[in-house]
Amino acid sequence: MSIDRRTFFAAATATAGLTALRPRELLSDHTSAPPAVPDGFDPWIEVDRAALQANLTSISRVAGGRPVTAVIKNNGYGLGTVEVARALDGHPALAGVAVVKVSAAVDLTEADVRAPVLHMGAATLEEAREMAGRGIRLSVFEEDDPARVDTLAREIGGPVPAHIYVDTGMRRMGIPAHRALPWLERMAGSAVSVEGTFMGFTERDFDYEQLRRFETLAGAAREKGIELGRLHAASTHGLFNRPDAYLDMVRPGLAVYGGAAGAGSADFTPALRLRARVARVERLLEGDTVSYDGAWKAEKPTWTATLQVGHADGYPRRSVDGCEVLIGGRLYPVIGSVSASHTIVVLGDEPVVAVGDIATLIGPDDPAIHPIEVARRGGGSIYDLLMHLGQRLPRAVV
Repeated sequence: MSIDRRTFFAAATATAGLTALRPRELLSDHTSAPPAVPDGFDPWIEVDRAALQANLTSISRVAGGRPVTAVIKNNGYGLGTVEVARALDGHPALAGVAVVKVSAAVDLTEADVRAPVLHMGAATLEEAREMAGRGIRLSVFEEDDPARVDTLAREIGGPVPAHIYVDTGMRRMGIPAHRALPWLERMAGSAVSVEGTFMGFTERDFDYEQLRRFETLAGAAREKGIELGRLHAASTHGLFNRPDAYLDMVRPGLAVYGGAAGAGSADFTPALRLRARVARVERLLEGDTVSYDGAWKAEKPTWTATLQVGHADGYPRRSVDGCEVLIGGRLYPVIGSVSASHTIVVLGDEPVVAVGDIATLIGPDDPAIHPIEVARRGGGSIYDLLMHLGQRLPRAVV
């Protein structure tokens, strides 16, 4: 049997239990590569399973021990839907995972994720039929959902597990609270198995009124004997700002990934690294310019390094306005302009890094590359930064 070099290195690593080895021409002695990461110059995302688990523990602690439904919509906030779900699966605080896209919910069941999967969006009858058949928890909020649930129950041969979605003022999805009670009575008479009832905050002063509407409706429904399951409302914003909204369960997204800011967020660690290997090290002459339109000019002979990662991969275009990249324990400023596929950093008077060294553009290893700081320097929000990470980038769980 013939064995190529990549197969040899992988086999040697698995046999010896060592850090993954790399061909000498791809990796200098400056940096040890972590296991299970790509071995070329293309960028990748490392998903830190331990950080995700620790963040979930911290969420439950902040919420007074309440169970957690982890929101992993939009490709797991950039970390990968399946990768995040698998990393969290089995955690004692995890009550389930929630997504918005039907395809994401189906992917989770095909990946054999054991945690209950909640679909928080709208679905056609065909989509609802497939999800119900897979045990995915539906969100019910349409006027005709009581009848649809009965149709689905006949087809799957039993009650349909679901969460009731109430619109208390977000005006995005859900049955409007002011006309929900008669609808809840009809829903209670259907073949639904209600596991929870939820709402979403607008994250402003109006939240107080939203919670009042939600709790008033819940109280009226329970007086009529209507089963509502666990009440949940608090996203990451509510986790840190609205303890009165913890209710029976919390439903954070951003905190799971360690991207939350503000009081109480110090115990949360970013659970990702955006990385690439140095693809080129070159000495500029005095007067040489860098990138399109000569956006940066060398005032003296200067060494630079090029990374094959750019704004098409989710690294902000405006990173040149102050972002830095970590290579070998040192920070190097981004210069020129971030193009679709390349980022250039200035090294200084000496070629202190080598082709193949691993560069970290976003991660927990230095305050300068913390996702919140990269988002700030790059002129965007933490949500923009995480959710716009390239979906085609490999995700390596480490």
